[in-house]
Amino acid sequence: MKENTKKIIGATATPLASIFGSGFLVIAPILAGAVGPYAWLAMICVCLLAYAMGNVIRFNIRNAEPLLEAGTASHRATFFERSSDIALVIAYAISVCLYIRILAAFLLGGLGIDTPLNEHILTVAVISIIGLIGYTKGLDMLQNIEKIALGVTLIIIVALLAGFAFYDVNALKGPGIQLPKMPDHSWWQILTIVGGTLIVVQGFETSRYLEEEFDTDTRIRSCRLSQIVSAVVYVVFIMLSIPLMHFLGKKVEDNALIMLAGKASVLLPVPLVIAAVLSQISAAVADTIGGGGNMVEATKEHVDSRHAYLLICGVAVMVAFFNTLTVLTLASRAFAFYYTLQCLVAFNVSKNPAQRFGIALVAAALGFITFFAVPAG
Repeated sequence: MKENTKKIIGATATPLASIFGSGFLVIAPILAGAVGPYAWLAMICVCLLAYAMGNVIRFNIRNAEPLLEAGTASHRATFFERSSDIALVIAYAISVCLYIRILAAFLLGGLGIDTPLNEHILTVAVISIIGLIGYTKGLDMLQNIEKIALGVTLIIIVALLAGFAFYDVNALKGPGIQLPKMPDHSWWQILTIVGGTLIVVQGFETSRYLEEEFDTDTRIRSCRLSQIVSAVVYVVFIMLSIPLMHFLGKKVEDNALIMLAGKASVLLPVPLVIAAVLSQISAAVADTIGGGGNMVEATKEHVDSRHAYLLICGVAVMVAFFNTLTVLTLASRAFAFYYTLQCLVAFNVSKNPAQRFGIALVAAALGFITFFAVPAG
């Protein structure tokens, strides 16, 4: 029993680290700028869509994977699976840029020298270093950062939740809760902005690619558990942060969480910046490795891992010319496209009409995000 629990925890660490690394640091100001006091409802909707997509991934682990590995899947399912591998490489490259841009925003913001030029220079420098290390020495040496970063990130998340809860209780006892104003957005603008936050719940799909380490049941359970834990944390975090959102103003800032943390407690900003640096480096390395592995497989080893790392970091450097919120939306659209292709795999494998209808609905929502998601601000 203990051995099984240990295995589940080990398998859950990777998707959970990826989910929290994907946008926990920027989601509060983005939702505040999109829907104000209804940020909690928007967060629930994003988590529900992600969980529906997680069900598709889990279906593919159980049902599509054996057929694909045995070569007995239909031509359409095989085509969509191979296409999704390529789409995932591109999504990983964009997300690597996103992680490092968030790192730069928080580190420079913490030092008080955050400017667009400084963010760009630091982003390009860090991505280039990752690519250089990957090309010359490989990135396995940096993988151990993941467990350390996840531990530190979870501690900081607990500290943030406690700090925000303390602020909320004191506000209730004193002047009362002041809710943020509802931004002047149309329904279309709200849907396209909130849709652009899909990246913040991305990461659960990594369970599918841990087949060399864990069996099918363990990967399915780790995928589901990572989504449940992260959804609870995200929703509670947003609910607790709503009473502080009126401090944000109209402009959406990528590192505004530092200011919110400071309003809750003077002790929070410094550890928050440290957690940001660790979690984003860890997530960037993990996605570079994941993207490299997918590229090697998609090209049937015509591209080796060293050159794959270099190519992924090269794409990430090119995307670094956009600001953080634009990169976040691009990453959301890229992953939405990957998930759409995974839906098409599941649709072609499933024989249940009701199940296929549900998969089609999820694919439609993801298709909307792929084509219409826009940055906040």
